[in-house]
Amino acid sequence: MLCWGNASYGQLGLGGIDEEIVVEPRRCEFFNGKVLRDVGCGRRHTVFLLGDGTVYTCGCNDLGQLGHEKARKKPEQVVALDAQNIVAVSCGEAHTLALNDKGQVFAWGQASDGQLGLGNIEECIRVPRNIKSLSEVHIVQVTCGYLHSLALSKRGQIFSWGQNKYGQLGLGLEGPGVSTPQVIQSLLGIPFAQISAGGAHSFGLTLSGAVFGWGRNKFGQLGLNDNKDRCFPSLLKTLRSQRVVYICCGEDHTAALTKEGGVFTFGAGGYGQLGHNTTNHEVNPRKVFELMGNVVTQIVCGRQHTLAFIPSSGKIDSFGLGGNGQLGTRSTCNRKSPAPVKGLWKAHNDPTPIEAEIEQLYCVKRIYAGGDQSFAHCQCPQNVSPPDDLRRHNCDQHVLTLKDDLIQKWLSHGHGRLLPEMTDEIDLVFSSASCLNGSFLSSSHPDHYCTSSKCSGVDANMARVLFHRLIQPDYPHISQQVAASLEKNLIPNLSSSPPDIEALRLYLTLPQCPLFSNPNTYITLAIPFAKAVISLKDAPLKVLGNWWSQIEPAVFQGLVELYKEVVVYLLRMQKVGIPPSEHRIFTCFLSTCLKFLDILHSFNRLQHPSPPTPATLPHTTPHPHHDPER
Repeated sequence: MLCWGNASYGQLGLGGIDEEIVVEPRRCEFFNGKVLRDVGCGRRHTVFLLGDGTVYTCGCNDLGQLGHEKARKKPEQVVALDAQNIVAVSCGEAHTLALNDKGQVFAWGQASDGQLGLGNIEECIRVPRNIKSLSEVHIVQVTCGYLHSLALSKRGQIFSWGQNKYGQLGLGLEGPGVSTPQVIQSLLGIPFAQISAGGAHSFGLTLSGAVFGWGRNKFGQLGLNDNKDRCFPSLLKTLRSQRVVYICCGEDHTAALTKEGGVFTFGAGGYGQLGHNTTNHEVNPRKVFELMGNVVTQIVCGRQHTLAFIPSSGKIDSFGLGGNGQLGTRSTCNRKSPAPVKGLWKAHNDPTPIEAEIEQLYCVKRIYAGGDQSFAHCQCPQNVSPPDDLRRHNCDQHVLTLKDDLIQKWLSHGHGRLLPEMTDEIDLVFSSASCLNGSFLSSSHPDHYCTSSKCSGVDANMARVLFHRLIQPDYPHISQQVAASLEKNLIPNLSSSPPDIEALRLYLTLPQCPLFSNPNTYITLAIPFAKAVISLKDAPLKVLGNWWSQIEPAVFQGLVELYKEVVVYLLRMQKVGIPPSEHRIFTCFLSTCLKFLDILHSFNRLQHPSPPTPATLPHTTPHPHHDPER
């Protein structure tokens, strides 16, 4: 482990050194022979997570942020977490969060603004405590702002708590903070891949690269072309087409990494932390041109500095505030454009040098920054694995989606009665709009990063294949659970005004599920689904219409045929005879299906108008979507 920057509180973990600042990477001997999993950097403290799930902290402990009362200058174990297998950590200005392998969150440190989520009114909590109000939710990611916290659940909800002076909780109002986690309702249904928090601003990033920001915006750190704070999440329209895959925040600036390895920065630039060779603030995302020509695979933000890792050369570039040595350039000067961090770096795929040189060379695995400190987790050249690539999402850390391996797992346990954990998992996926909206994403051209009002980003054929693999006569318990979750939880809670186009995808994929074409579930699934569609406001319905016009004719035709069948079924039921008390309900069902068919027909007609009469154009063939019988 190499570290550099402010050492005055012991936050670099180097022990009792004399220097207050370390201006170039220095080896932290504590980590020799240990496997490192994650690092969280606070304003003046640091948290290290080892591969065995144990947590070590060092630095300032004025508000209990270390979680122990041992020495502060070198990493010491947080013994209170000994029974937990911790998988992720994050630090605020003076508080710390840790996430265990069961999705539970532990918090300690400063509590003045409710940032621990414990509902308490104490100034600080010096020993880690479980956030009980999240115990029913499986959390997969946590991130801390200075005085607020965010968590992402497996079912796609973003929770926020703590200070709300600038609207950084995204709950729709500025002002009083909250001391227990709240769901950001306005983001429900969107499939999130990542969350990130800065000093007093927050971001959510979707699986397809849409970026939502909220909170403080004094310097343009939300990238929305102005300086107004936002208390509701706002979409950064300028980044939607840039294929963003990772986002990180400093105190008042933001950096985004694209799938191609490009870097955009925006917000406060007074120290050069945006890397644009100026000290201007930027209210719009702007590409860091000096990094172009290089593929960047890792970016991190400190308080007022930024680091970028370039695997082809094995080198780290830094820019921004340098007064505490946090740039690692052997100088305390600020840098307005990327400058190399000093060190003998080696790209992981370069030939291994002769033995004599090995000692001095470092292969970067992962970089970290926060406060005024920076870290590089490195490997010896002789036993190198590739460096981490933040452009690849870790599926354990985002919303759960329906994939081949998950279906296989359910089927392998699904012949008899389902195990409780399988039941819970099936229920989680089929009760959550976020999970279904993040499933079946297209990897062909155009892929799901091109999602727009014209392109859904989903592969309807993949949806059909996977649904048919899951819903089989041999696995009745699975089918029953899927049907129950859709009927009781998902469909009744669909919004007439979804927060984003990515929240509309399930309207394309769900009808591919064989349960919809089973007459036994027409009343409980197919008709309520049609009702949800006809309840949509004009704007989302128009997007859905665009998407229908793009799907394969057979898929569209299948949808029409399905609802024709439902209409015939309802007419037969009425003919056979139903109690007078139910006549009104059946008429209502019939009306719903006919309205739905009418919507399909109108979109089809708009897209493919009726051809002229044969007398005018004898050889005209109608478009395959166009069926005059409809």
